[in-house]
This record gives sequence, structure tokens and C-alpha cells, in this order.
Amino acid sequence: MTIDELKQLKESEDKAEFKEAKHNFSFAGSEHREQEERRKCFLGYVVAFANEGGGMLVLGMTDKFPHQVVGSDFAGGKVGALEDETYSRLGIRVKMGELYENDNRVLVINIPTRPVGKLLKFEGVPLMRVGDSLRNMSDEEMFAILSEQEPDFSAKICKGLTIDDIDENAIDIIKEKYSKKQNNPGFKTQSDSQVLSDLDLMVGGKLTNAALILTGKKDRIHNLLPQTKVIIEYRRSETAIEFDNRVEIQEPLFVAIDKIWGYINQPASNPTFKLKQGPYIYDIPFFKEYIIREAVLNAIVHRDYTITSEIVIKQYPNKIVITNPGGFPRGVNLENLLTINSTPRSRLLADILLKTGLVERSGQGVDKLFLYSLMESKPVPDYSGTSMLQVELKISADIQDPSFLIFTNEEQGQRDENNKLSVFDLITLDKIRRGISSGLNTDIVQKLLAQNVIKRSGKTTSEIYTLGDKYFEITQTEDEIAGYRPIYLNMIAGGYQGGNKLSMSDFMKIFEDKLTRDQVRYMIEKLVNDDILFSEGKGKGTKYHLNISDSTGKNFFDLIKRKLTK
Repeated sequence: MTIDELKQLKESEDKAEFKEAKHNFSFAGSEHREQEERRKCFLGYVVAFANEGGGMLVLGMTDKFPHQVVGSDFAGGKVGALEDETYSRLGIRVKMGELYENDNRVLVINIPTRPVGKLLKFEGVPLMRVGDSLRNMSDEEMFAILSEQEPDFSAKICKGLTIDDIDENAIDIIKEKYSKKQNNPGFKTQSDSQVLSDLDLMVGGKLTNAALILTGKKDRIHNLLPQTKVIIEYRRSETAIEFDNRVEIQEPLFVAIDKIWGYINQPASNPTFKLKQGPYIYDIPFFKEYIIREAVLNAIVHRDYTITSEIVIKQYPNKIVITNPGGFPRGVNLENLLTINSTPRSRLLADILLKTGLVERSGQGVDKLFLYSLMESKPVPDYSGTSMLQVELKISADIQDPSFLIFTNEEQGQRDENNKLSVFDLITLDKIRRGISSGLNTDIVQKLLAQNVIKRSGKTTSEIYTLGDKYFEITQTEDEIAGYRPIYLNMIAGGYQGGNKLSMSDFMKIFEDKLTRDQVRYMIEKLVNDDILFSEGKGKGTKYHLNISDSTGKNFFDLIKRKLTK
């Protein structure tokens, strides 16, 4: 755009803002104290424009029409650095250009619109323009933006895709699975085009991206949407940089999912753990079919297909790591993974998987991943490596506590279908198994207590919980030693390995995130009363010593246990 064209722009009609900004125009409002003044800066205007769909900020020209050039020294010689800093702070890329009239410099900043469903904020406040000023966005305006949906990529028409590009095997699988899931045998006899039309994979005679992903021939997927590929790499060591084996699977999804599982489920890379404990016998595969299929389907449905990267599965002897392009869907984060019913980026794709029974329900299915992992006493699925650019899921094969596996499976097997342990029940049980008695869901605790699945001891403000008697029958260990949980005594004994005296703050560190201060204090005072510990000093300076003379072997747990059970 030329200087003469800029002079004729109307601010309201052409989505432009003109500022003289001759000298000292603020980048981030740092010289002002009041927020209303601080926001009248470069970043404030960028935020406001982006929230309103984008626009143009022009520095070095008057705002009175027709605009005249006065020149600006803002970001002189630092345009590139300013673009980088803006991206670093706001996550959007602005484009800047410099124009001159009689040596007077004009800086033109083109500002893109915000991402769908997301607000940009300046110092924590979403802004909009009103005339020459910037104002806080109203609650109604914010709600409207946050309620926006990302366009359904899978429902868009796939240019160049025809009925001849459909894989017959994939269509046959759809017919079979849909007719079984919907109890509609006649569906198998319909023509391919009728099936595609009935499932909204064909609209007005044109096929969608979902049709390509689910049923397209291999070569057409490669040509039209090459990122629709799943790469599987196997490494015998987690530290290995190079893979030992690698395969690329680029098939219609209804064919690909079986091939993906078949590659992972090889005897050498997915052996079975033979668990035999007393009368209990369990065969536990390192990687359970349901978990892997659900995780892969989640990645396919929730990935961002506008990013030209593939889904990558890295398999190791004891874990699988699945990454897919694009961060969590809108509204999903690490804290609400189990409680929010997410909106997939590809709604049509998700609906077809639901109607054909590849997934049990719409949404994430993450709760089932957690439930099955906990039922096998494996670490819960780990999404902590997720970023704005990709979702990373780690699935572990390690069984943490075989007795807990038996305990939960035996308990679950005795219940009818309407009274099964939920994923939240299992999370609570696993926390109690690990010695956590603080921060638990009160309603779940009360329910499990009433069902005798857990027990409690101690006073109201310091009560602690243990698993039920059945667990300790399985482990053939004691649920308590003279009123103490063995796991806590073990932790205290471990603390004394590093020194002969501990303070209350030391005990708090030992039981951090497991017990409250009241619970810890009650237990330490009880140990003092039971002559296991003795204290010296007063108040915060109090130190606690183990009252055990024979400690040459340093097996403090056995020594504590022996003294408690004399």
C-alpha cells in the first residue's frame, strides 16, 4: 500500500488506526501506572485489532482525515526484532513495512485476527477499540468468542477426490461395523455411494476429507493429504537415538487401525506378564489392545490436519509414546482431561467412529485409558509433555503393585454392571495405596468406606486411610503395625537414614502431598508417646530422635517394627 492510498483510508470502514507517534511511542505502556493509559501502546492496539478480526496500525501519520505524514521513529532499525518480540509475547505474527515521504518515515503494521475461540489479552485484559480509545471487552463479547468452534476439517469437501478413489475393503468394513453397531443388517446391501451419502461422507455428490481419511485409496491419501500417515518406530532402548525398526502406515483408517495394532502387538515387542500370586493367576499384556486402539483413534480424531506433520508412535520395551500434531482441543487442559467432554477438531470423523463402534462414545475416551491402566496397576497415561504444537501421550507397561491389580480386579468382578468402580474411584484407591490421605474427594471416600473397600483410623482432623482387608490378605502383609501404616513407618525410617534428628518441617517434606500437617503432627506425637521417638527443644526448634539404641545395621524400619510389637 502506498502513502497516497493510506491518506484516503477511513479508520472505521477500513479497520485502520492512525497515530502520529513521532517520538517515544510506547511498546508496552511501561512509563504509565494507570492501566487505561498503559494500554494505549503498541501491544495494546495489536491485541484490540486481533480480537476484532485484524486490521492495520499506522504510525507516523495524523488520525484526522485526510491523513498527513508527520514521521515516526518508533522501532527505527528494529522492525525485525519488534516482530519477534510481538510473537513472543502474544503468539501472533504481525507484518511490518516502512514507507517514506520527504524523509519522513511511516511504519505500517498489519495485524492478523486472533485464533478461533481464543482471546488475546494485554496485561491480563482482553481489549477492543472504541473510537480512539481501547476498552475492556464485555462478558458477553468474551463468551461469544470463547464459544466459537474451530471449522470441522473433516466435513470440508476434498477437492479432487472421486468415488473411484474409494477403497472397496474400507467400505466393506464400514458396512459391516455400522450394520452390527446399529443393528441394521440391510445397511450391508446398500451401494457404496449410498453408504457414503448416508454417513455424510458425500455431500451433493462431492466427497469430504473424512471420506478420504476413512476410506480413500492409499495413493490418493498420499497425493491429497500426505500428513494422514502414522509412523511407528521401535527402539530396544529408551536412550537410543536411532530406531531398530520403522514402518509407515498410510491406509484408509478402517484398514490402518488393524495394521497399527498388528505391528505393535508382536510377540517380541508385546509379551505377556504372567502374574501368579497364591490362588490368583492373571495374564497381563505389556500393552493392552483397547488402550492402544483408543489412544491412536484419539490422536487421529483430535489432531490438527492443517499441520503437515504425521502421527508418530515410538515403542520401547516398557512404554509407548504417541504424538499428534496440534495441542489439546479447545477447552481441554491437563487439569480437566477426565472431567470435560471435549469437542474434536474433526466432528464428522468422530461421529463415524462412534456410529461404527470403533469408539464407544464421542469425546475423548481418556477416562477409559486411565481406568484400564489403573486396573492393571500401571502408571496412569501421561500427557505432561503436551504443548500448543502437539499432544504427547506416554503409556507405561510397568506393573507397580501386582497385589493392587488383583485387589481391584477381584473387587470389580464381584460388582454388577451398574455398580462398577469408576475411574475416579480407582484414582482414589491408587492414591491411598501410595500413602496419600490428603486432598481426596470426600464423597468418593465416604462411598468407598461404606462399601468396605477402604478403612480409616485416627482422629477427625488427622484420620488416615488404608485399602480394605482384602488387599492385605492378597499381599499377605499387615495393614498396620501397632496403629501405624507400614508405608509411613518406612518413609520415616528412610528419613533417618540421612541423619539422627529430624524437625517437624523435615517430616512435612517426607510426607509432602501425602498427608496434611495435622495428620503428620498426630503421627509424630503418637510415635513420641509410644517411645519410638523422643524430642528435644521447644516450638519450631524441636528436634526428634529415634529412641533406638541398636541401630548399627541401619535397618530402621525393622527396628521400629520390633520395638512397636514387643
